[in-house]
Amino acid sequence: MTVETQLRPEFAAEVRYLEVERPTLETIAPFGQLVGGPTPAAAPSGFYDQQVTTWRPDFISDAETELVVCTLKRRPLQVRWMERHFKHTQVFLPLGGKPFVAVLAPPNEAELPDLEQARAFLFDGQAGLSMRVGTWHEFPFALIDDTQVVVVLRAEATRGLQKENIVDGEGFSPDLDKKDISRRLGVILTPRL
Repeated sequence: MTVETQLRPEFAAEVRYLEVERPTLETIAPFGQLVGGPTPAAAPSGFYDQQVTTWRPDFISDAETELVVCTLKRRPLQVRWMERHFKHTQVFLPLGGKPFVAVLAPPNEAELPDLEQARAFLFDGQAGLSMRVGTWHEFPFALIDDTQVVVVLRAEATRGLQKENIVDGEGFSPDLDKKDISRRLGVILTPRL
């Protein structure tokens, strides 16, 4: 991680550059699981002469779950907010083979993410991510305009992002904890491609 101080119009913040990594089963393990690409041992189906195998990533949700298709435009690679979910495993699955960058920090019991453990991953469009409950993350960054990503999450988390649940630039619900890390910690994480 490289650190430098930059002044932004609304506040002074330390910019921390994160080298972007390709996710592997091992490097993504502290945050969740790869969905697609290489997988742990898969079980053969009882049909099709074992030409079909299945693997079920860990997925947790205790209530109404949504499948949402998001279309992303490129935006500055600057992490101002990080969020986590307490009640479900959130999933990001790319469509059309388009890449995206995910910035992640491991789950913790603290009020804010441990930015010393934050990492940036380049998903090449061939596999997605199923995050562990509580993993701190920023919404994926598109590298190509009109990148579509399927997001699986609890409806309660989505409601926490609506205007009536945003307080002082942060989003809250019983399953959403979205914090402005730039304001609270004076840091902006910047993935470096």
